Amino acid sequence: MRRGSAWRRLASGLGVYLALIAVAWCALTPILWAVSASLKTDGTITDLAPLPAHPQWSNYRAAFDLIPLGRMLLNTFVYAACVTAGQVFFCSLAGYAFARLRFPGREALFLGYLATLMVPLTVTVIPQFLLMRAFGWMDTPWAMIVPGLFGSAFGTYLMRQFFATLPAELEEAAILDGCTSWQIYWRILLPHTRPALMVLAVLTWITVWNDFLWPLIMIQRNEYATATLGLVRLQGQYNTNWPLLMATSVILLLPLLLLYAVAQRAFVRGIAMSGLGGR
Repeated sequence: MRRGSAWRRLASGLGVYLALIAVAWCALTPILWAVSASLKTDGTITDLAPLPAHPQWSNYRAAFDLIPLGRMLLNTFVYAACVTAGQVFFCSLAGYAFARLRFPGREALFLGYLATLMVPLTVTVIPQFLLMRAFGWMDTPWAMIVPGLFGSAFGTYLMRQFFATLPAELEEAAILDGCTSWQIYWRILLPHTRPALMVLAVLTWITVWNDFLWPLIMIQRNEYATATLGLVRLQGQYNTNWPLLMATSVILLLPLLLLYAVAQRAFVRGIAMSGLGGR
């Protein structure tokens, strides 16, 4: 009986590992193919060999020669940093207000704000475009920073849920010590929300870094272009140098891999503690 139970546990564990390996393979194969293709010539791009006999490392240098990729990467870094800082601050501030403050219409306002998550992005593109044109921000960095600077419904929901889990004793002790609402938020509760802040920061950074539709609409000059626009400008009307395009894609992917490598432990911990992991 025990032997049968042990075999069942072994088979169950083996099945789980095989499923994880299959999922990891599906996720990593496109990345590995992109790296392999970036080292090939245009004529050997369809070869099945994982590594070419003569790797073309010059493809990476050519990406910087054909377009101002360095400037585009810097622009994307600045946009992502500004939007991430704004999202972290304003979403945490709104999450604190919805979770800990009492004011008339709080629940209705929160549900109304949360309902905006169901509005497709394409629906809001035209109104945002008209606003940017009215402000005179077309083809300027402001068009890339301001729309996402003042928080989002998802970020506010995430921070609100995390603030709601903090013990009330922290707030009560701060009130007895004479702290104001701002001091309670900034000095007492906010330091305890670092896991949720890390999740919000990483997700926001990835979203801004990979954004393509909004920069395509707003930005024309290479001086303010993002790295994703650089990928488009490498594609010709009748012919595309795919190894060069793959090399640029790998360059764009490296900062995200570095970000996740640095923030992996805090990010996973924040996902688990915030409830986004499905627990």
